[in-house]
Amino acid sequence: MPRTALRICPLCEATCGLTLTVEGTRVTGARGDRDDVFSRGFICPKGASFGEADADPDRLRAPLVRKGGRLQEVSWGEAFDVVAARLRPLIEEHGPNAVGVVLGNPNVHTMAGALYPPVLLGALGTRNLFTASTVDQMPKHVSSGLLFGDAFAIPVPDLDRTDHLLLLGANPLESNGSLCTAPDFPGRLKALKARGGTLTVVDPRRTRTAALADRHLAIRPGTDALLLAALTRTLFEDKLTDLGALADQVRDVDELRDAVREFTPEAVSEACDVPADTIRALARELADAPTAAVYGRVGASTVAFGTLTSWLVDVLNVLTGNLDRPGGALFPLAATAQPPRPAGPGKGFALGRWHSRVSGHPEAKGELPLAALAEEIDTPGEGAVRAVVAIAANPVLSAPDGDRLDRALDSLDFMVSVDPYLNETSRHADVVLPPPPPAQSAHHDFAFNGFAVRNQVRYTRAAIPLEEGRMAESEILARLVLAVSGMHGADPAAVDTMVVDNTLGKAVKQPHSAAYGRDPKELAGLLTGEDGPERRLDMMLRLGPYGDGFGARPEGLTLARLLAHPHGIDLGPLAPRVPEVLKTRSGRVELLPEPLAAELPRLARAMTEAPAALVLVGRRHLRSNNSWMHNVRTLVGGSNRCTLHIHPDDAARAGLVDGGHARVAAAGGQIDVPVEVTDAVRPGVVSLPHGWGHDRPGTRLAVAAEEPGANVNQLLDGTLLDPLSGNAVLNGFAVQVTAPAPAFT
Repeated sequence: MPRTALRICPLCEATCGLTLTVEGTRVTGARGDRDDVFSRGFICPKGASFGEADADPDRLRAPLVRKGGRLQEVSWGEAFDVVAARLRPLIEEHGPNAVGVVLGNPNVHTMAGALYPPVLLGALGTRNLFTASTVDQMPKHVSSGLLFGDAFAIPVPDLDRTDHLLLLGANPLESNGSLCTAPDFPGRLKALKARGGTLTVVDPRRTRTAALADRHLAIRPGTDALLLAALTRTLFEDKLTDLGALADQVRDVDELRDAVREFTPEAVSEACDVPADTIRALARELADAPTAAVYGRVGASTVAFGTLTSWLVDVLNVLTGNLDRPGGALFPLAATAQPPRPAGPGKGFALGRWHSRVSGHPEAKGELPLAALAEEIDTPGEGAVRAVVAIAANPVLSAPDGDRLDRALDSLDFMVSVDPYLNETSRHADVVLPPPPPAQSAHHDFAFNGFAVRNQVRYTRAAIPLEEGRMAESEILARLVLAVSGMHGADPAAVDTMVVDNTLGKAVKQPHSAAYGRDPKELAGLLTGEDGPERRLDMMLRLGPYGDGFGARPEGLTLARLLAHPHGIDLGPLAPRVPEVLKTRSGRVELLPEPLAAELPRLARAMTEAPAALVLVGRRHLRSNNSWMHNVRTLVGGSNRCTLHIHPDDAARAGLVDGGHARVAAAGGQIDVPVEVTDAVRPGVVSLPHGWGHDRPGTRLAVAAEEPGANVNQLLDGTLLDPLSGNAVLNGFAVQVTAPAPAFT
C-alpha cells in the first residue's frame, strides 16, 4: 500500500515542504505540503520531480576505486583503506597545504554537508579551500563582513511587508530566490503589487521577473555598481537620507557623501545606459516609500565590481532608513544560530590573511578563488596542490577554463570525490564515495534558515530507510575525517562526540550562554536523537536563540519538540536586531570600510571606458539549479536548453538566424551553440545558461549526454576576478559572436 512521508525539498534555496508518496522503497510522487509552516503547499517543477531525481539509475550505488586506470566498485572498507593509505602519507611528506578541498553548492542542501566539512578542514589544516562561493555570492560575504563585522550577517528583503522592492541581477521567478529563502517567491511579489507596492527590476534581460515589474531598467551588464553609486549620490544631493532608528549605530556617513560625489546620474548615465532622470526618480521613490528594500543577487555579484555592488545595496538600505526595520531589509535569526551576543565591539572582519601560492590572490572568508584551483595544481614548486578532496563539487563545469582544470585534476597524485555521480570532475578521482539519494537522508536547512524571509524551523527524517549496501552521508564524511586525521578505523560516532564535547565545553564558559557554568558532560547526557547528526541538531537547538537552554527555558526548542511538529514551527516575522548582529571593531555599521573606499577610483574609471560591442550574461531556468539536474529527464528539454539568446539587431550583424548555430569566443576559448533570436535581451548582450557541457568521456550521465550543450565557463581563462572577493566574473565580459564556418565533407 502507498504511504506518505514529509520531506523538505533540497533542490534549491526555497526549501519547500513536500509530501511524498512512497511505494515500497521508491518515491512515486511529490506534492507541496499544504500544512508546511513556511511553504504552505507551494511546489515548483524541481520539487515535483523529486521522485525521478531520487531514483536516477545513474546514481552510484557503491564506492569506486581506481585500479589499473579504471574505476571499479569495491566495498566501503576497501575504499576508506585506500583513502587512509594514500592521503595521510602525502600530508605527512608535503604538509597540509598539499591538499586542496573543493566544496560544491549541494553541500548547503544537506545536513551532512553543513555539519562535517568544517571538521574535515580542521583535521586537514589546509589553507587551500575552494568553494562554489567564489563563482556565486562571495562578494556579499565580503561586503557584509566589512559593513557588519560578520561575513554571514546578510540582510534579506522583508518581502511580505515591504512597499517598494528594488531587485538587481535577480530573477526569482526562475531561481526561486537566493540568499533570500522564500517559498513561492512569485506569489510574494504578486502580493506586493496587490497591496499597492512597487516592484523595480534592473536586468539586461526581460526575464519573467522583469515582466512582472512596474519598472524594468535594461541596464548595461556589469554597471550595477555605477547605478547604485548614483542613487547614493542623489540621496545625499537631494537631502533624502534618513537613517531612522539606526542613526546612532552607523559611522562614516559624511565620509561616504564625499566618496560618491563624482557619481552623479549624468556621469553614470551613458555607461549604464539608464537616463539620468530615471535614476533621480528611482532615488526619490526609494526615499519616499513608506518602506523599501534593495536586493541584489548573482547577476550583480558575478561581475567586475561585485563587492562594490553588494556593499552599495546595503548602503542604500541604510541611507533610506530601511535596514533593520520591518518592510525593509532585516537579519534572520535561525533556530540553530549562535545565541545573540551582548551588543558591543567585536573582532571585525579581515581580508587577505593569507594569499594563494601562484597569483597571490587574497583569501576571503578563509577561501581562495575557485578560478585559481587549476594553477595551484599545475604550477610546479613547493606548496603545489598534490591531492584534492572534492565534496559535491563539479568545478570542471562550474569554474572558469574547465579544460585546464580537467588536465590539472588528471595530474594529481591523489583525488577523492564524495559525489552521487560520475561526472566531469569526479571521473578524475581515485576514490569516489557516493552518498545515498535524498529520500534516504534526514533534512534540516542549517544554511538557508539564516537567509529566510520568516523565522521558522523544520526537520524531516528520512522518508525511506537506508538501502542495504549504502552508507549515510554523515558516516561517509565522518569516516573521511578519521582517514585524514590518522584515526582510520575508529568508530565514526567519535567525530560527533568530539564536536559535541568541544561545543559544550565552550558554551559553559560563555556568560551569555544558557549553558554557562553547567557541567558539559551532564549536558551531553541530556541530548536526544537516533544518531550523531540528530544529537548535534538537538544541541544546537537547545543552545540557540529559541532553545530550552537544557532546561533553563522549558518552553524552548529541542529536537523532541521539533519532531512533535512534523510540518515545522513558525517562529515569527523577522525583527530588528542590529546591535546583537554587529561584530565590527567599532561596534557600529562601518559604512565606508577602507578596502571598499579604495575600490571607488576603479569604479570611477568605468564611467568613461568604452563599452564592449557585445557582452555575455548567464541565465537561470526554473527546472535547473546544479549541473546534475540535467540528468533528470523531466527537468530538461523545452525551454531548458543550452542556447544563445541574442537580440535581432545583433543577430543580423553577425549573420545569425533563429535555429542556426553561433560560435562564441573569448579569452578562455570558443564554443558552438544553437541560436535563439529574441528581443528579451537588450542589444549588445547575449545570454547562455551555466552547467552544461556534458560531453566529456568517462562520465555516467546518460540523459545529460543526450543533449550535452556547451560549457559557457570555457570562455573564461580564470583571470577575470572581482579583486576584493576573488569571485569569478561570469557576467558582463566581452565576447565575439560569429557564424561558425560551414562544415565540408
